[in-house]
Amino acid sequence: LLEPLIPAPKPGGRPAKVPRREIVNAILYVLKNGIQWRAMPHDLPHWSTVYHYFRKWQKEGVWEKVAQVLARWDREREGRYASPSALVMDSQSVKTSEKGGPGDTTGRRRSRGGNARS
Repeated sequence: LLEPLIPAPKPGGRPAKVPRREIVNAILYVLKNGIQWRAMPHDLPHWSTVYHYFRKWQKEGVWEKVAQVLARWDREREGRYASPSALVMDSQSVKTSEKGGPGDTTGRRRSRGGNARS
């Protein structure tokens, strides 16, 4: 599923030593298990290689694109439209002036002397 979303090695130059699949598997292992990069098992590629590609792809927006595509695929799998058609906001998220503006919502103010105005 992820193969078309992961950048291929650049043509020309040195051939890649570590297959992209192994790099992605190692990144997913770290994220799933919540371990430090340096604590990766030795049967995975070296941590510095994996971290290098993780940061590179993060800066290029690859992970954001992967998240969007997976969300679309998941919505389609559930029989829904690929893109959400509605947005839900709760009343705590939106500031309104329906009560008449900020003066009505803040209550009485005290003067500098500490006495309440009448």
